[in-house]
Amino acid sequence: MSTRRRIVILGAGGRDFHDFNLLYRDDPLVEVVAFGAAQIPGIAGRRYPPVLAGSLYPDGIPIMEEGALPAFCRDNAIAEAVFAYSDVTHETVMHLASRFLAAGCDFTLPGPAATMIPANKPVIAVTAVRTGCGKSPVSRYILARLQARGLSVAVLRHPMPYGDLARQDVQRFATLADLDAANCTIEEREEYEPYVAANAVIYAGVDYGRILAQAEADADIVLWDGGNNDFPFIRPDLHIVLADALRAGDETLYHPGETVLGMADHVLIMKVAGAAPSAVKAVEAAVRAVNPKAGILHGDLAVTLSDAAALRGKRVLVIEDGPTITHGGMAYGGGFVAAKAAGAGEIIDPRKYAVGEIAATYARYPHIGAVLPAVGYFPAQLDDLAATVRAVPADVVVVATPIRLENLIAIDKPVIHATYAFAGREAPGLDGIVDSFCASLDAGRD
Repeated sequence: MSTRRRIVILGAGGRDFHDFNLLYRDDPLVEVVAFGAAQIPGIAGRRYPPVLAGSLYPDGIPIMEEGALPAFCRDNAIAEAVFAYSDVTHETVMHLASRFLAAGCDFTLPGPAATMIPANKPVIAVTAVRTGCGKSPVSRYILARLQARGLSVAVLRHPMPYGDLARQDVQRFATLADLDAANCTIEEREEYEPYVAANAVIYAGVDYGRILAQAEADADIVLWDGGNNDFPFIRPDLHIVLADALRAGDETLYHPGETVLGMADHVLIMKVAGAAPSAVKAVEAAVRAVNPKAGILHGDLAVTLSDAAALRGKRVLVIEDGPTITHGGMAYGGGFVAAKAAGAGEIIDPRKYAVGEIAATYARYPHIGAVLPAVGYFPAQLDDLAATVRAVPADVVVVATPIRLENLIAIDKPVIHATYAFAGREAPGLDGIVDSFCASLDAGRD
């Protein structure tokens, strides 16, 4: 009989693979029997391929629905369940722990010290306590500041390997053609396209050791744009963590958001303009309680409509960023707020027109309000998204994602785009932090 310790890794097609690569792939004393699948539809039933799994796994590793794993562990003498995904409540994590403990497993949470890769180039990381705080607009703002100083920047994005994993080992995107060639999903394009438009090269994929090595060869500095509320895969020299004034209290209710809050060098409280002063003060108090050494900044997401006048008095369908509205827990986003402010006559509730996979998304996330989440992890979702848009009796569609959605699905109505940009509320604020960091690098080279 094998003496290897048999484990399963609970994941969502991202950190689970990273933790496996870093901690278990080459360990002859451990056998990873299966990955779990949560949050992202369509990833169960696949295998982590042998070319990525390594010589100890000639047949690869199956990916199973998370709900089936406790019984599987009980029946197959699994010794340990490793939790490796993000943006879930502390309560959810402990309920999972209880189920796997009852099945005879230890329950493990690998931490930042064990799973962050040291870099040979300076690293700035942007993470958050919840999905949808505004990480990417802030990251793009920092990118512009670094580019203005003449620095070559490699942007590393939290993984979204939803397709052919073997082909997604190391991904480098410098042009829109690169995104087309990789058959990127809506969710991937939302993160990658704005960087390409900013003349930056963005890296993602599965094996972050190899990804980091390639990025370091190409750039002066690495910028980590985190996903969900996860902690970085790369060890940062400057760590900026976002909190959300519109979701006061969430900063200490979700895993691993509370962890990144405790790791922060600076905490940037976002969406202050739309929040009650009491909510802002509550977030500030939470920051001080968890991480009294962190600096506190304040900011907003400025939303701009490409043609605000076109919405006045019209029936409007609002399409919001998918992850923010689904597992990010928000009923609506900036597109909805901007459409109302622009004088939309009626915002049409798309829920009763939803078909197929989109109807299933609403059923899975009943908190969603009168907006349409832009989900497109696989072709059937894209088809049903397009069919839902066609079915909604709107005059105009507001697309509040960072991509040209009409290039991916047929939209039979005029499209108005909502774009987001970071706006600081103090001086020198974030600019001063980035400039001071760069000055320290310059001093170190002298």
